[in-house]
Parts: sequence; C-alpha cells; structure tokens
Amino acid sequence: MFDVNQYFEGRVTSIAFQTATLPATIGVMKPGEYTFDTNAIETMTIVSGALVVQLPDSHEWQTFNVGDDFVVAADKAFNLKVTEETAYLCTYG
Repeated sequence: MFDVNQYFEGRVTSIAFQTATLPATIGVMKPGEYTFDTNAIETMTIVSGALVVQLPDSHEWQTFNVGDDFVVAADKAFNLKVTEETAYLCTYG
C-alpha cells in the first residue's frame, strides 16, 4: 500500500512510494505559502505548475518551473509560495 499524507489542512497531499533506488513522494499543492522541514536530503522536481522557493540560509526567492529541481539538505527548513496548483516529485537521500 501507499502512504497518503495531507498537510496544511489538506492543501498539500503526497503519496509515498519506493523508486528503484530511493524513497519518494509525489504530490500536489494548492495555492498558498508553506514551510517544510527536512529529515533527509530532498530533491524536489516540479512536474506541473511552479514553485517560488526560499532555500535554507537564503534571503532570496527563486522560481522553479516544470522540469526544474532543487535540493534541500537534511535537517533544514525551506519556504514555498504556490500561485497555481502544482505537482511535484520528491526523492529522499
């Protein structure tokens, strides 16, 4: 079975699964602003839509579009602004 998780009062939903090499989630986000904490290194790839991201230890916001990815180190927090429904793939490790 897949693990389905919802965050931020159901505004973010993810489905956890195992790829051939790494654990992963695929999910969707409704418009809003979110802060996520990491437990492991995360690589997030935008599948549909776009994310405006403030990476840890940065004051700048960067926009990531379809096909773009970014990496967040373990035990860090990062901020997101979502202006349209956005789908993502996140791998851990």
